Amino acid sequence: MSKADINSSGFGQAALEHLDALYGFAMTLTRDRAEAEDLVQETYLRAVRAFGRLMPDSNLKGWLFAIMRNLWLNQLRHERSGPQFLELDAEEGESAWRVDSKTDDPHAIYMKKIERDSVQAAIGSLPHLYREVIVLRDIEGFSYQQIADILQCPAGTVMSRIGRAREKLRQLLGQWRAETRPQAMHAKEA
Repeated sequence: MSKADINSSGFGQAALEHLDALYGFAMTLTRDRAEAEDLVQETYLRAVRAFGRLMPDSNLKGWLFAIMRNLWLNQLRHERSGPQFLELDAEEGESAWRVDSKTDDPHAIYMKKIERDSVQAAIGSLPHLYREVIVLRDIEGFSYQQIADILQCPAGTVMSRIGRAREKLRQLLGQWRAETRPQAMHAKEA
C-alpha cells in the first residue's frame, strides 16, 4: 500500500466520523431529506477530490462544513437563475420521535417530544443566517472563529448573529412555554 493510499484511507475514516453532523447541518440548510442526503454525498465527493489541498493539522470538520455551505450556496444561486418547477404531489416527511428509555412515564415522554418538536420548529422558523449560526455553534459546537471561517465573515458578525438568534429563540420558546403550561397542567390532572 502506498503512502497516498494510507493517507487517503485515514482521511476517509476521519471524514466519516463527521457524517451525522454534516447530515444535520445539511437538513438545516435544505429542510429536505433527499436534498440533504445529496448535499452530504456531494460534500464528501468534493472533499475526496480536494484532499491533496488540505493542509496538515487542519480542522477537518470545519473544512467539510465550509465545503458543504459553499456547495449549498452555489445550488441556491443556480436554482434562482434557472427555471422554477412546482411539485404537485409533494408529501410531507414525518419527523421521527424517539422514546426516552430512562422513563416509563407517558406524560414525560409526551412533554419531551413536544419540547423537542417546539425547539426544532423554533430553530426552523429563524431566518437562514440565524438558523445557520445556531446550528453551527450550539448544536455542532464550533468556535466563533471556526464559524467565521466557514461562513467567510468576521467573528464579530458571527457573535452578533448568535446573540440575535438566541434572543429570537428565547422569544419563540417563551411563547411556547406560556401556551403549553396550562395544557400540561390540565393533562396531568386528568
